[in-house]
Amino acid sequence: MDVHIVGIGATPLGKHLDKSVKQLTALAVDAALADAGLDKSAIGAAWFCNTRQGALEGQHGVRGQASLRAYGFENIPIFNTDNACASSSSGLFQAYAAVKAGLVEIALVVGAEKMNYPDKRDAMFEAFKGSWDRDLADEHITRLIAMGAAMPVPEEFREGAAERSVFMDIYAAQARFHMDRFGTTQRQIATVAAKNHNHSVLNPIAQYRFPMTVDAVLTDKLIIWPLTRAMCAPMSDGAGALIIAADSALAKIERRRAVRIRGMGVSSSSNRAAEDYDQHLTRVAATACYERAGIGPEAIDVAELHDASAIAEILHAENVGFCAYGEGGPMAESGATALGGRLPINVSGGLLSKGHPIGATGAIQIVELVTQLRGEAGERQVEGARLALAENGGGFHGIEEAACVVTMLESAAA
Repeated sequence: MDVHIVGIGATPLGKHLDKSVKQLTALAVDAALADAGLDKSAIGAAWFCNTRQGALEGQHGVRGQASLRAYGFENIPIFNTDNACASSSSGLFQAYAAVKAGLVEIALVVGAEKMNYPDKRDAMFEAFKGSWDRDLADEHITRLIAMGAAMPVPEEFREGAAERSVFMDIYAAQARFHMDRFGTTQRQIATVAAKNHNHSVLNPIAQYRFPMTVDAVLTDKLIIWPLTRAMCAPMSDGAGALIIAADSALAKIERRRAVRIRGMGVSSSSNRAAEDYDQHLTRVAATACYERAGIGPEAIDVAELHDASAIAEILHAENVGFCAYGEGGPMAESGATALGGRLPINVSGGLLSKGHPIGATGAIQIVELVTQLRGEAGERQVEGARLALAENGGGFHGIEEAACVVTMLESAAA
């Protein structure tokens, strides 16, 4: 049985200080139902994906029931999915499995997140530490920092930003490892950030909608070397919603705009050595996705990769097989991954510039790719896009992310 995405919706991303998680959820679900041409009574089950509401509001346990009952959903199964930054892509995988198994005909996946609480600054940054193993935090950070030890921080750059998430220290260590191992340059990392900022100018829901040059990225405020502020994703509020359906439901939906889920792969971290690239959890998830789809990376027309930092786009372009290990930096610098290039990546602006509302990020990546495959992306449209790939990582464990979901989508015209 094929499974399709038939409705999408997303809020603008940014600081929504005047909106609650329930309100953001309602806006995204309204948009997705309208897009599908369905009433909420058509939904047979729902997955609600969020990571921060428990830590910052004390709303634990039944977050989905709280937000979706407020919307008007009653009696249907509601499942809560918290898998760090990969929460809503994990929710999509679970809903996909339920529809494919014939347990439900039409399902809803919602990712919703509030990250910005001006009166809870310390709690906002402390909440990031919940996305790794607190018992092993010291051991893991030691291993991660050791990865970058062969590329010492230049003396003049040793004083970084006082206020930053712990994940930027992790990404900086990974960047220095990649720089030492493969010759990747800070300018290549900056090229990714500039590209994504320039893409986001064309995206009406993006948090940042101003262009940047590579030099402007390099001279931006230092967060932790080699990463400047423009190379790091912001803390964003927002929500995304997806409606997925079995073949049997397409008679009541506009089939032309349905996008098929061609394959999905999911993985978790392992105790691999830093040099065992083929065991990276993203490579494992991507390989599973390609095998299930029966299509390899060479066929992909457009991709959304999890660029919580600019170096992550380089790493994951390699991990999903878009280029060989060590070639991610040169590929970005060549222009191949920009809009109009051979393989456009993060034409939405990516997490770096579109925004990163943790639990909603995976769903919003899918919203962008469905829009592309429908040919409805306007000025940022990738011409002739028929196959799309999303890679969404979450948390950290050991020397890599704790969870990863890779999804391949196919247009109705493919």
